[in-house]
Amino acid sequence: MKHNREFEIAWQGMKPGVHEFQYNIDSRFMQEHGEHEQDYSNLDVLVKMRFDKQTNFFLLHFDVDGNMQVPCDRCGDEFLLRLWDEFDLIIKLASEDATIIDDEDEVVFIPRTETVLDISPWIYEFVKLSIPLQRIHPESLDGISGCNPNALDLLQHLSEEEQHEQVNNIWKGLDALKGKINSKSK
Repeated sequence: MKHNREFEIAWQGMKPGVHEFQYNIDSRFMQEHGEHEQDYSNLDVLVKMRFDKQTNFFLLHFDVDGNMQVPCDRCGDEFLLRLWDEFDLIIKLASEDATIIDDEDEVVFIPRTETVLDISPWIYEFVKLSIPLQRIHPESLDGISGCNPNALDLLQHLSEEEQHEQVNNIWKGLDALKGKINSKSK
């Protein structure tokens, strides 16, 4: 991974208060930070970060907004998926002699001796968390699916066949019993 100073914040020289930063994130950034296999293309995300410097801690607010090209989980056709999310992070300054510095969910502890804060791992994590698990074409304003209609027809046909087979399989065992009961009653 290349070292990129764009994502480093030299917080010691900053005045207390709110500072704003913007970062353009693409597929190359995600690959550089550990994502070797991507099931998407054309990632284009703008991350706006509000850095609120206080005396003993920092409040970070990340706004993730962008889009990427992904295959639809239902029909397989590619479409442009919009990403958006917000994340908050609290960074607390710990003394140099602290023996255990532990990361909690939204709270990170760093030693006071650190002069630069690299936020690229958090940006990577927040972009990953912004990607939904299920990726399906959005519906139009009319309520019509954006999926390929031929693929939807095929899925509907296969679903009906499967339901018909399941109904027949349920009664198959009963038909065998029906034959035995009829022969005993005669």
